[in-house]
Amino acid sequence: MPNLKDLKNRIESVKSTRKITKAMQMVAAAKLRRAQEAAEAGRPYAERMNAVLGGLAAASGGSNSGPKLLAGTGSDQVHLLVVMTAERGLCGGFNSSIVKLARLHAQELLGAGKTVKILTVGKKGRDQLKRDFGDKLVDHIDLSEVKRVGYSNAHEIASDVLTRFNAGDFDVATIFYSRFENVVSQVPTAQQVIPASFEETSEASTLYDYEPSEEGILADLLPRGVATQIFAALLENGASEQGARMSAMDNATRNAGEMIEDLTIEFNRSRQAVITNELIEIISGAEAL
Repeated sequence: MPNLKDLKNRIESVKSTRKITKAMQMVAAAKLRRAQEAAEAGRPYAERMNAVLGGLAAASGGSNSGPKLLAGTGSDQVHLLVVMTAERGLCGGFNSSIVKLARLHAQELLGAGKTVKILTVGKKGRDQLKRDFGDKLVDHIDLSEVKRVGYSNAHEIASDVLTRFNAGDFDVATIFYSRFENVVSQVPTAQQVIPASFEETSEASTLYDYEPSEEGILADLLPRGVATQIFAALLENGASEQGARMSAMDNATRNAGEMIEDLTIEFNRSRQAVITNELIEIISGAEAL
């Protein structure tokens, strides 16, 4: 049985930890509010952009003169996986769930004889993937100094991806992120961005006439569409990270409270045992006299 001093020190240590986790929970709650608003505000724009691009793609009718971003290279041998995670930990299974989805996708592609290249956004994803796919990592984008993710950050990532595509480095690009649903639910998501794929819609082609042509407008809008999808994914990731961290720190605070209660009970029992032993020794000494 541990002595009273050890128990007291451990109780104080757990109390200090509980203060830290409680503070982190409150900070995550404040950040979550802003991140959730940003993610929800970005969804309509991204959805509308996809609808317009989908209508233009349908109107072009799969023309041979269509942009390469839409038609593809004619092959699917080389795949680029853009894995977007957080720069920091202490957010439950947020990072691990995204990496797990990317890892499974990479293993399936390698099993089918495809070539896999990985571009990481966020330190935690890079640290986990380099253990098994260190030779597949082609680059890393560091956002650790970014206080609030903006469109310029998404444009930087999109420019990197598009430059690699135009250079013939890959045929298919897929982004991996976590879609925010609520504080306790974040869904790991894989979304193909190159070649562009859209749900079938005729809205854009029936309501609007485009000049000079659908193909010409697509050539200009598709790169913006890639950046928009990446930006929306970054916003979803930001909200998901704070929601996961808030939930994880809440659980940690609760667990610390339960541990303090258990240690306090053990401390009181140990102290009572010490007092009882001392009384027995006094009584035994008195009887001996």
